[in-house]
Amino acid sequence: MQLLILLIALGAIAAFGYFLARRKLLGGAGTQAIRLHSRPSYHGWYVALWCALPSLIVLLFWLLFEERILEALLISYLGPELATVPTDMLGLLLNDIRNLAAGDAVSREADSALMAAAERYSAMRTTARAAMLGGGLALAAAGLGWSWRRVAPAFRARHRVERVVRGALILASFVAVVTTVGIILSVLFESIRFFSIVPVGDFLFGIEWSPQTAIREDQVGSSGAFGAVPLFTGTLLITLIAMLVALPVGLFSAIYMAEFASPRVRNTVKPMLEILAGVPTVVYGFFAALTVAPALRGAGAYLGLDVASESALAAGAVMGIMIIPFISSLSDDAIVAVPRALREGSLAMGATRAETVLKVILPAALPGIVAACLLAISRAIGETMIVVMAAGLAARLTANPLDAVTTVTAQMVTLLVGDQEFDSAKTLAAFALGLALFLATLALNVLALYIARKYREQYE
Repeated sequence: MQLLILLIALGAIAAFGYFLARRKLLGGAGTQAIRLHSRPSYHGWYVALWCALPSLIVLLFWLLFEERILEALLISYLGPELATVPTDMLGLLLNDIRNLAAGDAVSREADSALMAAAERYSAMRTTARAAMLGGGLALAAAGLGWSWRRVAPAFRARHRVERVVRGALILASFVAVVTTVGIILSVLFESIRFFSIVPVGDFLFGIEWSPQTAIREDQVGSSGAFGAVPLFTGTLLITLIAMLVALPVGLFSAIYMAEFASPRVRNTVKPMLEILAGVPTVVYGFFAALTVAPALRGAGAYLGLDVASESALAAGAVMGIMIIPFISSLSDDAIVAVPRALREGSLAMGATRAETVLKVILPAALPGIVAACLLAISRAIGETMIVVMAAGLAARLTANPLDAVTTVTAQMVTLLVGDQEFDSAKTLAAFALGLALFLATLALNVLALYIARKYREQYE
């Protein structure tokens, strides 16, 4: 509660400082002819930043280290005899105290010493939050007073504000890069551990996938097969079906909206089509498992075909519906970006609108369309929920879309669920599959960017 009050108060103080600085500068400039170095809004933002940023930085560090500080104070309150308590038992004791302080029940009977410690912890936490609230407000008030006194016509407020904004952008970029590098390194290191157990050749070219390793030495199934070819073929099969559904629908809808639809129809249809991109994938999975798969099975039985209850066709068709907005929206942007002079020149030479679209506009927009398709393929390869719910988990090496297959992402979910040692080959196989999936999607994204950049200026 104190945190919410502090954030609201900081926002109010920052807004007050913004308008106060603007009023001071505009009031002084209105009485005499004064040349301003920065616009009044920059002075307002300068004061607002000094009101909010110092308190937010201190608040961030306090939230990061608050629990450790309170635990250290609580341990010192409980006495020096806890120095001989094992680390795991000490952690359980502190967890019981925190639960009691929060009003939750604990797994064992709480004695008077434990209740006293919980009350002490609750009091320390309340005092710490009150100090955080008072300190944050005092720091914001100090920042308001100090920055407001610096507001003057000759003050270089724009440079200071832009420096802060540039620092925030650099920090955000640094966090994004570090996060990406951390993900890659974590997956890479675990994959190296897996390949020290299973040879790379067996993983990439093996045709049998049965990751059934034993938890105990005397358990049946102590060895497994980790040939990932059935997973790769299942992923490619479902992706191919999805693209066969999404590519014509997405491309034709983009052509219609960009070249033939009236502005009113375009402004209505395009947002409705892009709503598909916001539907959760689990909803598509339910739709595939409960509606599309039974319908395909019934149609197959009527035609005399044996359609599995969980088939690649059902998962691929629904996945194609899901990625239609990716192809449609990006292709529409590429078509609209074609210079109008090409359209008018083609029509002036006597070509029809259909001939202009087919022979002029589509070749000009082809790099953007290809990039959209490659990005949609990357999206389809990385999809999980639809495959888990509609395609099954059977690792079959088949090209029949009516059979049940599995994909890389579905197996990654399966491998990381259950009571399994984290350093076993079965668990580490998920990281190897993740590395293969990462390299595949990275290659597709790089190819899409290369095609878009190589042919971008050809028609400009």
